[in-house]
Amino acid sequence: MESLAVVPLTQPSFFPSKPINWNTGFPSWPCKQRSSHATRLNCQKMYVPGFGEASPEAKSSKNLHNFFNYIAVKIVSAQLQSYNPEAYKELMEFLNTHSLNDGDKFCASLMRESSRHKSLALRILEVRAAYCKHDFEWDNLKRLAFKMVEESNTKLMREYVLETSRATEKETGK
Repeated sequence: MESLAVVPLTQPSFFPSKPINWNTGFPSWPCKQRSSHATRLNCQKMYVPGFGEASPEAKSSKNLHNFFNYIAVKIVSAQLQSYNPEAYKELMEFLNTHSLNDGDKFCASLMRESSRHKSLALRILEVRAAYCKHDFEWDNLKRLAFKMVEESNTKLMREYVLETSRATEKETGK
């Protein structure tokens, strides 16, 4: 059974305390634009501080970009292993000395290593673009992200309730 408490508000907190001068444009509060490219005011989105000009989505896309590079290297290395063992060995040696954390930096370094490495880098770029455009399951990513957040929140809340209810039982002796 649920119980609700109704608290009367003299002035709801989502209304600004000062009158808005509509001649100066839209107010910066309570709605914030999510990126510098947005041209319309979007009040349904949360403002996320600390990202500067980049939105959380822009940061996520950068991480996905580097992840696609990692996937492309895995695909290309698997292909090379079966039909060009010498190129596979060269790619593995390069991987041992260069980090894959920044995909563009990795490919730029690979291109400048030698003409043979340049062709490997171009193949990685080609596979990276093809995987991103045609093979990555964007809808599945969204579904899995929602599911993961929901399940994780439920698990953490359940653990907390169990933990606090045990502590309460010990304190009260029940």
